[in-house]
Amino acid sequence: MLSFLPGPLLGAIMFVVLVVHTLVMAVPVYFTILLKLITPKGPYRDRVSIWMAALAQIWANNNVWFGDTLIGTRWDIRCEVPLSPRDQFLVCANHQSWNDIYVLIKTFGYRGPFFKFFLKKELIWVPVLGPVWWGLDYPFMKRHSAQTLMKHPELRGQDLEATRQACEAARNHPVLLLNFLEGTRFTQEKHDKQKSRFVHLLKPKAGGLAFAIQAMGERLHSLLDVTIVYPDGAVGFWAFLMGRMRHVVVEVRKRAIPPEFFHGDYLGDAPFRKQVQGWVQEIWEDKDRRIEELLAETRARSAGG
Repeated sequence: MLSFLPGPLLGAIMFVVLVVHTLVMAVPVYFTILLKLITPKGPYRDRVSIWMAALAQIWANNNVWFGDTLIGTRWDIRCEVPLSPRDQFLVCANHQSWNDIYVLIKTFGYRGPFFKFFLKKELIWVPVLGPVWWGLDYPFMKRHSAQTLMKHPELRGQDLEATRQACEAARNHPVLLLNFLEGTRFTQEKHDKQKSRFVHLLKPKAGGLAFAIQAMGERLHSLLDVTIVYPDGAVGFWAFLMGRMRHVVVEVRKRAIPPEFFHGDYLGDAPFRKQVQGWVQEIWEDKDRRIEELLAETRARSAGG
């Protein structure tokens, strides 16, 4: 463990380690991307996708091992949910930092399948990683401003269609499909601008979750509701590399998906849409309370020595 080093030096070492490891692991992953491109759609391409996801999972978990070895973050992970790497799960979580992805990889490890999560369309151009995300069939979302949607209403619903396509691509193989319901990282400025009634959360968006449930179908075992708490406050990626993400609390709860949610018209059926939104609001109210309880618990432990 190198946590005794000055932060900038530790950050530089971690950065070099992650970059070198990424370049090494990119070689077999790029090979499977090429193999996938020449494989016709069907069970053989699904098998290649599973291989690629397995390589990506090794890649990601190795990065977590490097972080644990060199930085030594204190983890408090509470996950008693039975998982299988051969199943399909829908995951929702609160979102505060890019480090949330690292936290989720640490939380689930190899106990479940590898993540798919939603990315901004611009990230497809990220060197090395962009093609990997594309090859893994990650959904790339193009966000439109309210002004743009007013001028071009035909653009409304594009993100939901991207969600549907991504879920259908994952329908025939194991996956942890991650949805940050807030749609963006929490900041106090965004919270105030939204006038969110939650203390620790932004307003949730239910549409993507509803489309994912319907597109994946009844093979989904359940919704894994993940609550991430940074007792010392969320930090950016460089601060994480410098060892300033010292303590993380994660709690995973299993929630049954109402059977009627697998069928219905979220966009065209107002009562159904209201029912889904009400369910999501209940999850978010419970999560907001739970974050406060976990913060109070960690403060009490710190005060007690």
